[in-house]
Amino acid sequence: MENAKIKNMYDLSQSIAGEYLSQFTYPWEALKGISDFIKKLGPTLDPEIYEKRGENIWVAKSATVAPTACLNGPLIIDEDAEIRHCAFIRGSAIIGKGSVVGNSTEIKNDIIFNTVQVPHYNYVGDSILGYKSHMGAGSITSNVKSDKTLVVVKDNRDSGEEIETGLKKFGAMLGDHVEVGCNSVLNPGTVICPNCNVYPLSSVRGVIPANHIYKDADHIVAKKEK
Repeated sequence: MENAKIKNMYDLSQSIAGEYLSQFTYPWEALKGISDFIKKLGPTLDPEIYEKRGENIWVAKSATVAPTACLNGPLIIDEDAEIRHCAFIRGSAIIGKGSVVGNSTEIKNDIIFNTVQVPHYNYVGDSILGYKSHMGAGSITSNVKSDKTLVVVKDNRDSGEEIETGLKKFGAMLGDHVEVGCNSVLNPGTVICPNCNVYPLSSVRGVIPANHIYKDADHIVAKKEK
């Protein structure tokens, strides 16, 4: 499942968690350690750039945080990020430089790379969103299977390979420059490789190869070169 490997999904220079992620083969392997990583990294951050706002909460002084936003640790909000009205960050989260967490968006156990937008009524749980990825209004990651069994990543389109993750909670892995259309659901174990677009109102599962457009499960088409 070469497409889904971290080295093919992300520009690691675009996250404060890049060095942490580099020790893993697949991105979901990093989910269990996000909380401990933040607790270790936070105290080392430059106090000229970041301020401590609570237990295990570090916020860049250049970030904008609405007074109605709820921030729970462990949490790092990087430089020039924007946390809007009534955003709910439940903890174990890294919000990248210049990223937007919007109105009524809920974040939990995530790595959000730089310049990511989850701006309108999104739920992002147990997920990693790559550089300049964007989730349209109302799109969510579903992070627990309805039968509560452990999540398996399935590459149904190409190799047919399956990887048992050992995780009960696993939302979605979005590569760099992924666009998710409004009101889409990314089912547990979804991996969307870089430079993909997902149509609005989609229900996505499995591995979507890089540079494709997801129209529906039977229509995943390669982008045409311009």
